[in-house]
Amino acid sequence: MGKVVAIANQKGGVGKTTTAVNLAASLAASERPVLLVDSDPQANTTSALGFPRDQGRRSLYQGLIFGEPLQNLLVPTVVSRLQLVHSDKNLVGATVELVSVENREFRLREAIAPLRPNYEFIVIDCPPALDLLTINALCAADSVLIPIQCEYLALEGVSELLDTLMRIRRRLNPQLAIEGILPTMYDERTTLSRQVVADLRDFFGSQVFASVIPRSVRLAEAPSHGKPIMLYEPNSRGCQSYMQLAQEVLANDKKSAGQGAERAAS
Repeated sequence: MGKVVAIANQKGGVGKTTTAVNLAASLAASERPVLLVDSDPQANTTSALGFPRDQGRRSLYQGLIFGEPLQNLLVPTVVSRLQLVHSDKNLVGATVELVSVENREFRLREAIAPLRPNYEFIVIDCPPALDLLTINALCAADSVLIPIQCEYLALEGVSELLDTLMRIRRRLNPQLAIEGILPTMYDERTTLSRQVVADLRDFFGSQVFASVIPRSVRLAEAPSHGKPIMLYEPNSRGCQSYMQLAQEVLANDKKSAGQGAERAAS
């Protein structure tokens, strides 16, 4: 069964979409079949992989609202072994339309379930809000990866997100784990960036990834070319950082599988 990882932070501009695209691409480059689900109505993940905005194209909206099987919505990407479920602006309406739907928090989990045997990882890019789309992603996920920009204001929203995760664990998805906290837009030249990372490690300990994503012009440019950083600038520090992150995620998965086997044997 594929592991479902939601990339979530209610703050915008923290590198969430950049992380979703490049982590998924890096996992696929490690010869794992990967599905990337764009659940953000802004559809930045969709455009970052080279797909122009197209209102005639079916998207995750049809899957959530009309029950269209996601199998029918899959498209290949420029990265081998990486497939995508598109987003579009219709998803804005889904947050309203889902309110009156039975089991509204679990629509995405139900939609993803038939696909899990086909992938080792399913990565969900969430919108920058704690709305029904994000809640659906967190209910569908096995774990959540939290990108945090290396600025003090970015730290202020972390407690709110963690409170939401605790409520979802209690009421909706008790198996939801924290995959890790990822420092992003790190500038090693500034004391502020170094201090934010140090504070994160002091407070969250091993939950903070060893990988740190640098502030990078190449990472910022890659989406405009419709490519992940591994295809746009494979020798860049940004690419190396995301490949390292993918290895950490793979190690987490191997560790979780080992712990599960131990529990089953005991």
